[in-house]
Amino acid sequence: MRIYLQTPPAMDSHPRYCHLFLQEDLIGGWTLVKESGRQGSSGRASRLHFDDHDKALAALIAARDAQIKRGYRVVFIKGEQAPA
Repeated sequence: MRIYLQTPPAMDSHPRYCHLFLQEDLIGGWTLVKESGRQGSSGRASRLHFDDHDKALAALIAARDAQIKRGYRVVFIKGEQAPA
């Protein structure tokens, strides 16, 4: 699952982005990858590992909700069980 969020463009600065996605590892665990930064420049990436898909999906939804509270808007969601 992938979720891409972006702030609305402002007159004096580039919009910011946040890209959240889940990756399955080779031993059955899941990693939540968060990439964020200013549009048009390299950003930061962090990774959180989870033992099962349900915990990873809950963390992805919590991260999405935290970004929405900060003023980000969902641009697209891709994946099987896309959260509402």
